[in-house]
Amino acid sequence: MAQLIDYQQLATLIKQWGVELGFQKVGITDLDLSRHEASLQAWLDKQYHGEMDYMERHGMLRARPAELHPGSVRAICVRMDYLPRNAKFAHVLKQRELAYVSRYALGRDYHKLMRKRLKSLGDRIKNYCAEHAHTNADFRPFVDSAPILERPLAEKAGLGWTGKHSLLMDDKDGSWFFLGELLINLPLPVDQPMQERCGSCTACITICPTQAIVEPYVVDARRCISYLTIEHAGVIAEEFREAMGNRIYGCDDCQLICPWNRYATPTSEQDFVPRHELHAPKLLELWAWSEAQFLSKTEGSPIRRIGFEKWQRNLAIALGNAPPSQHIINALEEQLTQCSDMVREHIDWALEKQRGGVLKQSRQEQRLIRAIEKGLPRDA
Repeated sequence: MAQLIDYQQLATLIKQWGVELGFQKVGITDLDLSRHEASLQAWLDKQYHGEMDYMERHGMLRARPAELHPGSVRAICVRMDYLPRNAKFAHVLKQRELAYVSRYALGRDYHKLMRKRLKSLGDRIKNYCAEHAHTNADFRPFVDSAPILERPLAEKAGLGWTGKHSLLMDDKDGSWFFLGELLINLPLPVDQPMQERCGSCTACITICPTQAIVEPYVVDARRCISYLTIEHAGVIAEEFREAMGNRIYGCDDCQLICPWNRYATPTSEQDFVPRHELHAPKLLELWAWSEAQFLSKTEGSPIRRIGFEKWQRNLAIALGNAPPSQHIINALEEQLTQCSDMVREHIDWALEKQRGGVLKQSRQEQRLIRAIEKGLPRDA
């Protein structure tokens, strides 16, 4: 006769196995996300998803995870920290001749890494069930790989609360972590949600360079620098270009300002160690890359998926925002006949800004020289 599974004991083992596999936290929840359907529909109706057609295409399926893997009754939610040591946030953002890459993208792409480990976790559960109760554990791992509301699931599983910037927060480790899910057919005991602890703080809303957080917990992706530099395929509206500064891939401002991120622990995951070429690079060095160099140097990185054209577009804007320099003007002009029409539009904008800045700088220098000369002794 088959032995019954002690699901409480199994849940404890699952969390232990998760930590052994490199996840910093593991939680379990049911799959009922019905209370999120109305807000999801309202967000879509306002077109806040921008060009991300897949958000609208899958509709309410995102709030119905059980339909993604029939037979599933629980989600095992995991968290993997990615904050690199010596992240150089302020150092890079303040020096406009350098390029800022969102810190989650400095190392290896997390998708395959986390999915592989979630698969290993599922296999351990499956083997345990087969060995102890001759029961089949049917599971499916997800890491941004299907239409699923991962943050609401993780919130229900006790991995954190949703901050006003719409990211998941933890009172011990802030928000510098990736999320993944394992849908499974076992009626495991569920964890309790964490209490929301943002209080009256609105720092993330205030700091957003493009005012993309249109109200607490609601982000208009069409204004978000992460969306503009990664998801948006065409011309970036001029109203956002100066605010983008030197951010060429993603934006971390709403996380950087958050008081809870003071307590974040740097990751020990070697795959997330920053690549030298991307940690604090000079804009002109990246601008000099050929398409072949771009593909080579971003191999295994999430940056590669935006393609060379969007890479050049983002860099052109950052170069326009950089301190005035004849070197930058020369570098931009050299690419005018070698790039696409879309990129050329951004180069023209950058050149206009750079030329105006160089002219202004030259006039200031001349005034300074005249002022110095007036103050010099006659025989100097």
